[in-house]
Amino acid sequence: MWKIAVGFAAFAGLGLYMLMQSGANVDMGGEQHGMPAHEAAPAASAPAVAASAASGA
Repeated sequence: MWKIAVGFAAFAGLGLYMLMQSGANVDMGGEQHGMPAHEAAPAASAPAVAASAASGA
């Protein structure tokens, strides 16, 4: 049983090390409130609507 705990700790440590060395923006602070929300682009759904209307409705 202790081997599972040691393996998990080693794998988690290796993963964090690789993420930090790759230059990724790793934020372990949790959910941030007050940050601006990303809004979906309305143009992304427009081609699908136009294609369905043109196909024969």
